[in-house]
Amino acid sequence: MKWNSLKAKALLAVTAAYSTSTFAGPDLGAAEQQATNWHAIIMFVIFVGATLFITKWAAKQTTNTKDFYTAGGGISGFQNGLAIAGDYMSAASFLGISAMVFSSGFDGLLYSLGFMVGWPIVLFLIAERLRNLGKYNLSDVVSFRLEEKPVRTLAAVSSLVVVAFYLIAQMVGAGQLIKLLFGLNYNIAVVIVGLLMMAYVMFGGMLATTWVQIIKAVLLLSGATFMAFMVMKAVGFSFSTMFTDAITVYGQVRDISFEDAAKIMGPGSLAANPIDAISLGLALMFGTAGLPHILMRFFTVKDAKEARKSVVVATGFIGYFYLLTFIIGFGAILFVSNNPQFLDVAKAAMTGKLELIGGNNMAAVHLSDAVGGDMFMGFISAVAFATILAVVAGLTLSGASAISHDLYANVFKKGQTTPESELRMSKIATLGLAIFAMILGILFEKQNVAFMVGLAFSVACCANFPVLVLSMFWKGLTTRGAVIGGVVGLVTAVILIILSKAVWVDTLGISDKAPNPFNGPAIFAMPLSFICCWLFSITDRSARAQAERKAFDAQYVRSMTGIGASGASDH
Repeated sequence: MKWNSLKAKALLAVTAAYSTSTFAGPDLGAAEQQATNWHAIIMFVIFVGATLFITKWAAKQTTNTKDFYTAGGGISGFQNGLAIAGDYMSAASFLGISAMVFSSGFDGLLYSLGFMVGWPIVLFLIAERLRNLGKYNLSDVVSFRLEEKPVRTLAAVSSLVVVAFYLIAQMVGAGQLIKLLFGLNYNIAVVIVGLLMMAYVMFGGMLATTWVQIIKAVLLLSGATFMAFMVMKAVGFSFSTMFTDAITVYGQVRDISFEDAAKIMGPGSLAANPIDAISLGLALMFGTAGLPHILMRFFTVKDAKEARKSVVVATGFIGYFYLLTFIIGFGAILFVSNNPQFLDVAKAAMTGKLELIGGNNMAAVHLSDAVGGDMFMGFISAVAFATILAVVAGLTLSGASAISHDLYANVFKKGQTTPESELRMSKIATLGLAIFAMILGILFEKQNVAFMVGLAFSVACCANFPVLVLSMFWKGLTTRGAVIGGVVGLVTAVILIILSKAVWVDTLGISDKAPNPFNGPAIFAMPLSFICCWLFSITDRSARAQAERKAFDAQYVRSMTGIGASGASDH
């Protein structure tokens, strides 16, 4: 087989683009508007029509705040597990990890494993106690025996920061994907996503959001399974053949020896700096247990047993999905990197280097075209969009919960509200969040999507996780310790990220050298948060602190047995 310089340049361009990325995933800002893909539009319209019909049905079932936030607690463990998987498998995972594997091999697996290993922590430490202690969200849990106003305010603010970063990533991803595949203007695409998101959440609440996530999870898993099956069929269902062939193609395109190309099967640039590698691992591992839109899903089931079951189901589906992304990435090396129809010749004339048509993050979409033709590519395009829509709906719901349930009902109104007024505030918050997300999506058009997702995980890991886990497991935690520890974790994580090269130099362009040489904040901010929680708790001798320590035993009994779990937290 002959490999021309055109193909070599294409893969080199992809490799260069991704090796400089802070977090693996698509920098969707480089995308260009393409010709209209009618297959994708037809499937997109079918999906949107079906989900809006479900929203209309769900709206009739959603009559109070419990229905709005938790679907009345009537979702089964299996359904909830599938919905959690649908909430978790974002476009940054589907497009970003497969593109990372396509460009640098083994490094993409680090992300797959990182996203995956957070689930045992959720299963064994969080899920059951969370369901027994809370009513609507994680703020209910951390404020169970602590002073409500400061702790709920902290939990709500940190949750909103996580949701904001996650929302930016998904809105930019959705806008660029529609711009690429449907031929629409970027700003119009972002507004369409915002309006659909608003409709799902405002009218259908958690019930509609759950079913959108379930449908999306089934479609995404089906599409990814078919792609992986076609790749494995081409290599005789042998992983060793796939890896050997991928190394051969990778080496030929880059014009390097087989031995040098084989280095893609080992750790690369992501593991070059151990501090960044450990920080990334900590963020992905512990950040999962602090993501508000994921934790909120455990209140949609009737008891702790169903909560555990939903985590097991979600873990199985998510683990399977990340295995598929790894196969898809290697399949893209085999089918996309050596096919001129996927290389952007016009762009090469301007830049002097070749990239994939539509941007370097389109490896999975191009692979769908290579293995299934135009119709299957339309299906995958519509599914990728549905993926973003489902995640955005879940994020918006958790953000609305933080505003209406925590800040409005419990902090400002001190619990003196009616369910009707809280539900009304939820819908106002949803409207505000949707408009906010549209504005951010337009402002951050050039931002790296997976970087923003990584940022959300980092903040969740440093601000939410320490306070949540200590409130459930450590008798000595006091309000003072929780608030100071949470604020220190949140502020330190955000400041370190702003001062890192990825933001200070690459995004803001303030100077050529970043004050912080490390890109990942978790290795510094998370231990600092734990230390502050501990230090300011053990030095707290107030009467309130003594009462909080004594209240731990009652909390422990409820967290283990679930007695009284169906009602609101007692203070």
